[in-house]
Amino acid sequence: MKRQFLSGKNVLIMGLGRFGGGVDAAKFALNSDANVTITDSAPADKLADSIKQLENFTEIDFHLGSHDLADFEKADIIIPNPAVAPDNKFLEFARQKNKSITPAINIFFELCPAMTIGITGANGKSTTAALTAHLLKTAGRENTFLSGNIGNQPLLQLLDKLSENDLVVLELSSFQLEQLAQIEKAPQIALLTNLTPNHLDRHKTFENYCAAKETIFKFQKLDENSPAVSVFNAQDKIACQWFEKYNKDTGRTCLKFSTDEISQQLRRNFPLPGRANLSNLAAAVKIAKHLGVDDNSIKTVLPDFKPLPHRLELVAAIDNVSWYNDSIATTPQSTIAALEAFDKPVILIAGGYDKDLPFDQLGKIIAQKAKAAILIGDTAQKISDSITAVPENKTALQFASSLEEAVELANKIATKGDVVLLSPACASYDMFDNFQHRGNEFIRLVKQLEN
Repeated sequence: MKRQFLSGKNVLIMGLGRFGGGVDAAKFALNSDANVTITDSAPADKLADSIKQLENFTEIDFHLGSHDLADFEKADIIIPNPAVAPDNKFLEFARQKNKSITPAINIFFELCPAMTIGITGANGKSTTAALTAHLLKTAGRENTFLSGNIGNQPLLQLLDKLSENDLVVLELSSFQLEQLAQIEKAPQIALLTNLTPNHLDRHKTFENYCAAKETIFKFQKLDENSPAVSVFNAQDKIACQWFEKYNKDTGRTCLKFSTDEISQQLRRNFPLPGRANLSNLAAAVKIAKHLGVDDNSIKTVLPDFKPLPHRLELVAAIDNVSWYNDSIATTPQSTIAALEAFDKPVILIAGGYDKDLPFDQLGKIIAQKAKAAILIGDTAQKISDSITAVPENKTALQFASSLEEAVELANKIATKGDVVLLSPACASYDMFDNFQHRGNEFIRLVKQLEN
């Protein structure tokens, strides 16, 4: 595939997204001399941030607020947002019309000249990807870029900056891997952080979710002269099973990482709290060492790593109460990891869009670890039921109709030494555009308390 494949074509971007990759795809298509139409089911006011980024491109035809089959009929090439399910009725119509459906991640892998390092998993993939890029870039591999689902660098616009001597660290979601499987491509170096149920509203079963994740290893190119590298979490059951499965392949190097490998010196130098973040560090260190970064370099650059927004992010300390934004926590397992990061009394704000995930284990941990839980959103009652089902539960439970009310309640409950933790265990779509929108609103509300 050459970049000119878009030239002169009618390209339909499906799904602009408030923070999504539609802007990147649109700019790439426009710079490739394509005729661009953008369609999104959301109205313009919900997409204001993305539309503003395209305001200098007057030739774009925006069709917002709904989709129209006529746009798909007219298109030569459709670039769907990863959030658009493969069985979407408009994409089904396009297939019936023999239209080319080419996701952005597929375009990237077809055109990328650089070595790719792919990070996926149920939890921790963003921090692991950012840590990996940080260790490589600051320890001598200055030609390292961070992109993919994490969004630090626009994926397709990055292509013009890359050469065969560069490294690209990519956070890859199950949705992107599902798309990438269509062309049977995968990163040269692939890592799985862990696997627990997620996105069952989309994948329907945990087995389907695992199958989407496994494509990161399944389609790695095997070459005895330049082996594919597959990296697995030694402390995750499914990862260990996959290690045994793929370790038999000729032309593949299989590695394991574990928190047990992290020295006390590195632990002291690492600025992020909790065992889950220690696992993320172990993963990043494993890749960095494989690519030649030595222990002393890792020790030197590690303290400079800045936590990512919305991931156990300390927002403020007010009257000796610490307020943490962990809006990225969209699964029960990620909220469990957040709760286990603190030894102080925790007031948890949780709940949101229902992805059909079980809350049984989360309920047990909340009952053990949380002083209080303030529940919001569609899943509030489900989470409450999982907590009250624990016989020894002593967690005080309250319901709030909004995040603003939840913050107000937490402020009334909190006493000196407490931690107030927004870690929803759920997606945000019932009340917010995405987890960034939710996290930013939490930050705004907490900052108001300082005044």
